[in-house]
Amino acid sequence: MSLFHKALAVTLTALAVSTTTTAPANATHTKIVGAYYGNWFSGSKPISQIPTNTPITHLFYAFSTIENGKCTMSAPTAQKDFADIRALKQRKPSLKALISLGGWGAGGFSDASLTASTRNTLINSCKELFFNDSTFDGIDIDWEFPVYGGPTEITDRPEDKRNMTLLTKDFRKSLGKNKLVTAALPAGRLQTDGPYDPAKSFELKELAKVMDFINVMTYDLGTGFSPVATFNAGFREVATDPMPREDRRWNNVVGAINYYERHGVPANKMVLGVPFYGRGFNVKAEGKQHGLYQPYDSAFWVDGYDEVQNLKNAPGWKEYWHPVAQSPWLYNAAEKKFVSFENPRSIRIRADYARARGLLGTFMWELGHDDAQHSLLKAMSR
Repeated sequence: MSLFHKALAVTLTALAVSTTTTAPANATHTKIVGAYYGNWFSGSKPISQIPTNTPITHLFYAFSTIENGKCTMSAPTAQKDFADIRALKQRKPSLKALISLGGWGAGGFSDASLTASTRNTLINSCKELFFNDSTFDGIDIDWEFPVYGGPTEITDRPEDKRNMTLLTKDFRKSLGKNKLVTAALPAGRLQTDGPYDPAKSFELKELAKVMDFINVMTYDLGTGFSPVATFNAGFREVATDPMPREDRRWNNVVGAINYYERHGVPANKMVLGVPFYGRGFNVKAEGKQHGLYQPYDSAFWVDGYDEVQNLKNAPGWKEYWHPVAQSPWLYNAAEKKFVSFENPRSIRIRADYARARGLLGTFMWELGHDDAQHSLLKAMSR
């Protein structure tokens, strides 16, 4: 469900890849502060307005998609955005920019990854489109999802799990030692097909060996696929969460990181994700916890921290805090509306956890969802 969105410089030194497909063994990383930038924000929040002193170390430009087996870029502002990225990198030489391929609702991966020939066609088209100048320093693969769990109208196959690894290896070989290969991989345990297990979609241990790092999407843990109103990015497992225990234990930030580590992804290959947007539910009853864990009629999107602040200041809304989920939420009793969101307090907790756990850093979805004061980015980059 990737729809949208920030201190420290990063140095990535890679060994030659030539005959190997593993990630550069000697790559040295300082902490990453990653920011996804949605090209639909180009008009209102252009890249040119990102200050040179931003704490962002890696900028992920979203999205390129796949059409007829080839990389495409449909955003009308793409050429200006690319020029702005180059200008920003001139002002901040340590910044790395990656083109993010895919996103929720983006098809074409299963067919394009099916054979060595189709993978070669896709990779060559991406190189021709994005790697002929100094704009991009790597590729970020956002296949949602191999095998199952993605939008029902998108083709998927059992072979996708292996083919995702082969695609990653082929990108690594083709792009060479000076480019990054990363991915955004899911944590949420509820997707279109019901209960979801990332290890059934991805060869996690092998991908960790090939990729420079993995952006773990520790958000979208409570969405329109959930049977009750819940947290978008709860920090720890909540015992009263009605989700089945085997899924619930992993469907939180700490649980997701534990899960990835258990499946062979080292802590220093993981970047922890935080959402800069909110998730809302029109609940059927208030219940004992102001809408939390209540059945609902419909779900809605909350478009960034400014919209959250507008709700907080509107009549009828009250803010609450959960001591285990370490997240705030809003509830409007008259309208029976529940909104899960993150604020600087909750994001600082996640940033502190990433540092204490030895993770490579933090990233957010999505840069355009922060407020004008960069309140969430500042918290995330601590």
